[in-house]
Amino acid sequence: MQIRDRIKELRRVRAGDLIPHTKNWRTHPDAQRDVLRGVLADIGYADALLVREFPDGGLQIIDGHLRAETTPDAQVPVLVLDISEEEAEKILLTHDPLAAMASADQEKIHELVQASEFENEHVTEMLAQLERDAQQANQVLDEALAPSEVEIPELYQVVIQCENEEEQQAMFERMRKEGYRCRVLTL
Repeated sequence: MQIRDRIKELRRVRAGDLIPHTKNWRTHPDAQRDVLRGVLADIGYADALLVREFPDGGLQIIDGHLRAETTPDAQVPVLVLDISEEEAEKILLTHDPLAAMASADQEKIHELVQASEFENEHVTEMLAQLERDAQQANQVLDEALAPSEVEIPELYQVVIQCENEEEQQAMFERMRKEGYRCRVLTL
C-alpha cells in the first residue's frame, strides 16, 4: 500500500490568526480546558496543530482548536497539510476517535503517574482519574472474561428405540397420553 505524506511544512504562526473549522464537532468542558492550561504551563507546546491552507493564505484548523483558543497570542507550531476540504472533514471526523480506540496498560500508566510530577492540580486529578478508569476497565474486562457457572438442571430421560416411523409415532402418542413431555428424534 502506498501511503502519501500530506505534510507540506511546519510553520509557527499566531494562534489567534488561525481559522476554526466550521464543522468542528468537538466541545471542550471546563475540566479539559483547566487540564490543558496545566499541561501547557508545565510542559508547553509539544505537538503541532493540523491546518490546511486556503488559496488566500489563511490557515484553517483541522486539529488543535482548544490549544489555539487557549493561547490566542502565542506563536504555535502548525503542520500545514496538502488536503482538500473533503479530506479535512475526514480528518476532523476520525483523528480524535481513532486515538480514543487505543486501550490502556494499567501497570504502565501507574509507573508513569508515579514517575511524573505536575504542579497543576487539574492535571494531577486527571491522572488520578486515568488510573481509576484503567483499573475499572480492567476489572470489567476480567469479569467479562471470567468463566461463569452455568446451572444445568437435572433431567431424567428415556430414549426408546423403535423399529420404524409408525412405531415411533405410536409410542410418542402413547407417552403423551400418559402425561409425559416427549419429543420425536430421528437419527
